[in-house]
Amino acid sequence: MTQYVAIVEDEEGKAVGVWFPDLPACISAGDTLDEAILNTAAALELWAEAMIESGQKIPLLRSLTDLKADSEIAQALATFMVALIPYPQGLRRHAAE
Repeated sequence: MTQYVAIVEDEEGKAVGVWFPDLPACISAGDTLDEAILNTAAALELWAEAMIESGQKIPLLRSLTDLKADSEIAQALATFMVALIPYPQGLRRHAAE
């Protein structure tokens, strides 16, 4: 898979938030949906840099089907919008095996 599944929380009167079920604490936000999605590239890069600097591997990507089977993620998938965010090619060498 070459894309991360992201959960997009777009609620009336609030900033748009984006988070990645497979990437703990990797989040993005923006005043609009477009801005929040555009900000995901920088969020992924900063998160990955922190993981690499601390000697950790980038988690493997799970499919949407796998995430739906995860009881901790299923409710968010049913409630919020899903976006597919491209996997930065430069991070592939740091991915967990």
